[in-house]
Amino acid sequence: MLYLDLFWTFFKLGLFTFGGGYAMIGQLKDIVVERKKWVTEDELLEICAIAESTPGPVAINLSTYIGYKKHKLLGSLLATLGVVLPSFIIIFIISLFLEAFMQNIWVKYAFVGINACVAFLIIKAGIEMFISLKKSWWQILITVIVIILMIVFELLDINFSSIYLILIAAFLGIIILTIINAKNTKGDN
Repeated sequence: MLYLDLFWTFFKLGLFTFGGGYAMIGQLKDIVVERKKWVTEDELLEICAIAESTPGPVAINLSTYIGYKKHKLLGSLLATLGVVLPSFIIIFIISLFLEAFMQNIWVKYAFVGINACVAFLIIKAGIEMFISLKKSWWQILITVIVIILMIVFELLDINFSSIYLILIAAFLGIIILTIINAKNTKGDN
């Protein structure tokens, strides 16, 4: 029954999440942190960071990790299958009728609404993650620097991979914490 619950939870997430893993984070938090208590909010933040920085789609990485934490290898397989299966089925069906499907005016209108909703869900997830982050001056500094870089790159139309932003944030974290720890060590002597 627990395995079925894990599969069904991620199947529903996969079925009703448009816009990928980032759009899923808000729903994921509601379900696996608040309702089911499979992970803590801090663990979810860590899982999100790992899921973003490892190869593969964020939604799959998130589900695989949570499934593994809950029920080891079988849990990771069931959670991953659950989150992937709805998209696979829907894309398979759409591919059978793709041209007619994309020409349908109602489908075009639906995608305009879905795109607006996805943008909101991604922004909401980012704000919620920032709010729940244990804030210190150096974490806020790193966040501000990365946001400024993102805005500058976007305004200047510079194609800059998010992987580099993650690496920059990691590098800043190493430098700032090394300086802080060095000052604390000198203060203890």
